[in-house]
Amino acid sequence: MLKDPKFRSLLYLVTLTLASGTFFYHSVEGWRWIDSFYFSVITLATVGFGDFTPQTDLGKIFTVFYIFLGLGILIGFVTPIGEYLINKRMEKVDKKVQEKESSDTESETESESETESESETESESESKAESEI
Repeated sequence: MLKDPKFRSLLYLVTLTLASGTFFYHSVEGWRWIDSFYFSVITLATVGFGDFTPQTDLGKIFTVFYIFLGLGILIGFVTPIGEYLINKRMEKVDKKVQEKESSDTESETESESETESESETESESESKAESEI
């Protein structure tokens, strides 16, 4: 997954977006680094607990644009992760189905072989009985 250039680009974009939001809120709003990072994450994740809100006009305007840009980037980043996880799960399910089908096929083949053997034995018995008569 990390080998995919598109995914790596999105990872870098998400990191850059969170870093820029963190730096902005620390500089403009005067929040601690951890509070700035926390606000950046919960804003892009659309959680918004309300424990922090920008107090400056510049901070409020930045937040509006930050949400629109960052949310698109975050969705673009999370979507391939979800697809990857779903594909991995589907591969496991397909593998189990194939294993079950192959074991069912083997069972049927064995049953057919046993039936054929029984039929051959019965035919041989009948042939012997006819030849004795």
